[in-house]
Order: sequence, then C-alpha cells, then structure tokens
Amino acid sequence: MPILVPAVHAPLVIDIAGTQLADIDRQRLSHPLVGGMILFGRNWQNRAQLTALCAEIKALRPDLLICVDHEGGRVQRFRTDGFTHLPAMGVLGQLWAQASPERAQQAALACGYVLAAELRACGVDLSFTPVLDLDWGESCIIGDRSFGRDPRTVTRLAQSLMHGLLQAGMANCGKHFPGHGYAQADSHVAMPVDERSLPAILADDAAPYPWLAQVLTSVMPAHIVYPQVDSRPAGFSARWLQDILRGQLGFEGVIFSDDLSMEGARVIDGEPVSYTAAALAALNAGCDAVLLCNQSVGDGQPVDALLAGLAAAQGAGRWQPDARSARRMARLLPSAPAPDWAALQQDERYRQALRLLPVPVDASYQ
Repeated sequence: MPILVPAVHAPLVIDIAGTQLADIDRQRLSHPLVGGMILFGRNWQNRAQLTALCAEIKALRPDLLICVDHEGGRVQRFRTDGFTHLPAMGVLGQLWAQASPERAQQAALACGYVLAAELRACGVDLSFTPVLDLDWGESCIIGDRSFGRDPRTVTRLAQSLMHGLLQAGMANCGKHFPGHGYAQADSHVAMPVDERSLPAILADDAAPYPWLAQVLTSVMPAHIVYPQVDSRPAGFSARWLQDILRGQLGFEGVIFSDDLSMEGARVIDGEPVSYTAAALAALNAGCDAVLLCNQSVGDGQPVDALLAGLAAAQGAGRWQPDARSARRMARLLPSAPAPDWAALQQDERYRQALRLLPVPVDASYQ
C-alpha cells in the first residue's frame, strides 16, 4: 500500500460527537486543513460499529490519520467486546523492579503488539503512546501511566513497547515533552509550572527523548511552563520545540500539540487566547499538527470557528502550510493493511503476545 502524501499541510486533528458520521462531520473532516481525527469513548459501541466508522472515515478521506489515546490502565478508550484490558505502564515498571528486566521488556513488547494489532484490526491508525514522563510521585495526572522514576528504565520499556507497536504496523507518540511527571497540577484544569533549570530537566525527565530520537515517530509536548527556559508552555515555545527538541536532541518526526481545549493551553503570555490563537501559536512554534478535542459535542461551534480562523490566518499570511510537516504526517499512516479481527484471533504472534502480558492486569479493571 503506497503512503498517501497530502497535497498540502493539513494540521488540524478534530473529533466527532457520536458513533457514526453526521453530515456536519463529513463536512468538517473534508476541510483541507483537517489532517486527522481523534476518537473517544463516546465514539464506541462495539467493534463492528468502530470498524464501520473507521471505514466510513477512510472512504471519505483515505489520507486522514485516525488517532486515539489508548495507553492501557486508566487511559484506554475501548475496553469491551474483545478488547484486551491492558495494564497501566506502571505495572511494567514494577515487573522490571521486582522480577526481571528481561521479563518486563517481553511484557512491554507484548503490550505494544496487542494494543496496536487490536486497534488496527478495527481501522485505527495511531495511538498516542507511550508516556515517557517520569513518575515522581507528585503528579495527579501521570502516576501509573508512567513506566517509573528512572529515565533508563522508562527508555528501555518504552523502546520495547514501541517495537511491539511497530511489529503490528503502528507508529508511536512519546509524551509529554520535556516531562509532565514533576509538576503537580493537571494541565487539563490548571497551568502547571516546573521551576527547574534546563540542565536538570534534560538530565532527568527529558533524557528518554535523545535516547529514543531515532525510533520516535511523533512527540507531544506538555502544556507546562518551565520559566527558567521559556515563559510559554512547551507546546507553544520555539525554544523548546525548534531549538531543543529538534536542534539539540535531534528529533525529526511529527510534533503534535496536546489538546488546545485544556486549561494549560488557554493562556499564553499571561493572556487568555482563542482556539485559533492557540493553534497559530503552536504551529508557529514548531508543531506540525494541533489537536482540538471534545468541542464537536453540542453545536460544534468551536470546531467551526477554528477551521474558519486558521483558514483566515493562512489567507492573511499569519501561518503557512509546511511541506515538511505534510511529509512527516504521511509517514504516520500505516504502510500495509492489517488483518481483520477474525484473522487476528488466529494469528500466532498475537496469541503469543497475549500469553506474555503481565497478570494480573491493572486493578482498575477488577
């Protein structure tokens, strides 16, 4: 299957309200500035419905990247009708510490393979995983989503999980650069601040990024302010994204903004901003794509305002599409078709991966 390269840079990743496409969804997803969509639990009824929805999206736009936050543990959008209950990544870190690094790496590879194979069997292209944040025991939002506190352990387990994703034909997304685990506040509802110096952050929380630079295919920066480096949150900072992530650490893949509707994205330089202003700030800082989540519910006016606002900004020369970004985003699309669910159940690699998953799984599923 040839890689579909969009004619122009389409940086917006949006969502839909329901379990099937409405006419307004088709209109929005057909917009030339939309390059992807993200699924949530409200878009799920069962595997047949999800598979039909993804097929309908691809029939409309074959080049559209279908994404989801599906990490395991408490962040797993699809949990019924045959989907495997994947453990939180902290379970793998505990396995590393308590049993055997080799066993933990086998389990991480298995988690990645099962995660990607099941999603791809239903038509989903990309999960925003793995979490590369360190677990300092302080963050109310990261916690057991992290592999652990030691950046070396996090790197080794993330590398194994990404290998599993790759074996099933899926790209990856390391998050949340340069690290969300130290700051206490939840960027969904507040503006977290991390007062540490750049050398301290690079030596610890951000250490997995250069170590994984050659295998990371995308990165999502944190909506966190690191005032000793820049007054802007990392996802809106050219210093973080262009000078440090790309220039100093050598990352060459896609940079996705985190959700622009989160509280950590609603204030830039001390001033409240619109979704369009936030999108422009992220794109001009170095993001290739920006996410606006959960705004299609109701009348969806925020989605339409962003589509119109970014189109107007492009016409006025305040933002221009980047062919390099289009090429980067195209590389995230799977390059080969995946087996359907029935065929997957008979696949020996998948069955072996299921046997290698850590038991018991995350307690939130008990």
